[in-house]
Amino acid sequence: MLMKDKKGLIMGLANDHSIAWGIAKALDGAGAKLAISYQNETLEKRVKPLAEQLEHENMLIKCDVSDSASVEACFKELGEKWGKIDFVVHAIAFSDKDQLKGRTIDTTLDNFLNTMHISCYSFLEACRCAAPILSEGASVLTLTYLGSEKYVPNYNIMGVAKAALEASVRYAASDLGKQGVRVNAISAGPIKTLAASGIGDFKKILRYNELNTPLRKNVTQEEVGYMALALLSPLGAAVTGEIVHVDAGFHATAMFNLDKAKELAEVLEQF
Repeated sequence: MLMKDKKGLIMGLANDHSIAWGIAKALDGAGAKLAISYQNETLEKRVKPLAEQLEHENMLIKCDVSDSASVEACFKELGEKWGKIDFVVHAIAFSDKDQLKGRTIDTTLDNFLNTMHISCYSFLEACRCAAPILSEGASVLTLTYLGSEKYVPNYNIMGVAKAALEASVRYAASDLGKQGVRVNAISAGPIKTLAASGIGDFKKILRYNELNTPLRKNVTQEEVGYMALALLSPLGAAVTGEIVHVDAGFHATAMFNLDKAKELAEVLEQF
């Protein structure tokens, strides 16, 4: 029971395909008590049945990251109920899917600002609001993707936002390190999630990754959950400011696997 008596918040759980669900299950399985945030009543209806599947104590709490007052109220309520918390998982990103097509340079100012607000600033705001109630030795975790480091078709302005998010992890790690709190990110490989559905040609991207990772597979939400558990638990006690790739090794490759050339040619012809 690696997380026995540990309590924390998971932000961004949308359904049972979410990476956040893989993390929630891993934490629950290790004995953690979870608070799960939801943006509105529609998402609350999706999240509640999932929370009921968890073994240990949990609670649902409203938090709309587009509204600073809502974020502040969320952490205030957590402090009043639990006193201190031991972890925060930020699994939130958004951009207008219609602007994830075509050229990145054609992104509108409104979409740029909204994408940065929801996908990056909300992480910094969560860190700020959580800071007073984070216990010594606590851990904060967010999710990113390789599109922050390299060009990925149809990821566009989300890649820019994720790059900003990764920089934010390093600076937040320095800020919160003064109180013994660690801050990290997981760069997960592509997984079929609600957010991924807005990315064009996503099925082709999945197949391309599967053929080109050193492990010749795509990752699962459960595998990301295992790494999250390690980073949030005492196993990650000396790890902070880190971007951990959980992508079956895809980030380490410089060219496609030659033994899969025929299959790759078929995938590439579809683009």
